[in-house]
Amino acid sequence: MPEPTDTFAFIIHPIHPKRDVSRKFPLLGKLLTEKQVDFLSAYFPPVYISEITGARSKATGREIKGWFIACPFTPKRMLELPVQHVYSKITASVRKAERLGARIVGLGAFTSVVGDAGRTIAERCAVPVTTGDSYTIAMAVEAVREAAAQMGIALAEARAAVVGATGAIGSVCAEILAADVAELVLVGKREAALAEVQARCEGKQAHVTRSTEMSAIYDCDLILTVTSAIDAVIFPQHLKPGAVVCDVARPRDVSARVAQERDDVLVIEGGMVEVPGEVDFHFDFGFPKGKAFACMAETMALAMEGRYEDYSIGKSLTAAQAYEIAAIAAKHGFRLAGFRSFERAVSEDHILRVRERAQHTRRTWSPLRA
Repeated sequence: MPEPTDTFAFIIHPIHPKRDVSRKFPLLGKLLTEKQVDFLSAYFPPVYISEITGARSKATGREIKGWFIACPFTPKRMLELPVQHVYSKITASVRKAERLGARIVGLGAFTSVVGDAGRTIAERCAVPVTTGDSYTIAMAVEAVREAAAQMGIALAEARAAVVGATGAIGSVCAEILAADVAELVLVGKREAALAEVQARCEGKQAHVTRSTEMSAIYDCDLILTVTSAIDAVIFPQHLKPGAVVCDVARPRDVSARVAQERDDVLVIEGGMVEVPGEVDFHFDFGFPKGKAFACMAETMALAMEGRYEDYSIGKSLTAAQAYEIAAIAAKHGFRLAGFRSFERAVSEDHILRVRERAQHTRRTWSPLRA
């Protein structure tokens, strides 16, 4: 079989320092403390992780090939270091991917957020880049819709919230959801930026309000959260019984305490996608076999389509981009791949148990006692 000519790469980086370093370098992960990993990450060069094989378009039958490259910075280091220093390391990672033969490169997790969301990296590199945010938007909204259906929540009557509503992903998710739900709450840190997003959301179906306080989400049936925080922002006291939370952020926005203390809410990870073909990543990044993050899937779908151009870059994405990449991905066989919560599969039985517990706790639960 001839070598695939459609190629891509995806830039990853350690989010949970010890655990993620251990995935590639078990001894280092065992010996180094989290602080040491954070400190040393500034001095490591980009790291080749693995070759990705077996992804095959259902539309054309052609296989693509790719690579994982690690930019060694942790989120904490990306926020601490001068942005130009971070740009240089990400650029070096992209150029390493280009030397391997990648014709388009996806920027994962914080490499897609830092600075101007990929625009400077695109200007510095010959190979086109994407953050994958457009398909992340499409899959996050689809996941919210599907989870609402399984929890018995009628979209047209629901009160929804977008946390991180002023970001590139959150603002477009808000625009799309505003046509689905009865009420929409926009939550963010900057009042002026929230007002701008609110103006874009009004005139659709939802009554739209905004808040800089996390307590505003308590009355919401559906919450989509996608901040750039490095620590959790949503805790047990913020969620009413029966709520659905779609956490798109990496690192997670939802505290692990929610899984431990609230068996009456459904938390799902946004953006898990089934890849067409028999894809093998040759690296365990925490997903089941054949599954990928939506941002990874966008990069692969663009390669399958032969769209070797900068795609989701900058902080002004559009709903039209999300619809376009969703159509491209569907054409090639990508699709939403069920739900996961805190790295575990969510079964129908689990959802049923959450619904039953919510019916019970609605009568007695109060956020003041959480």
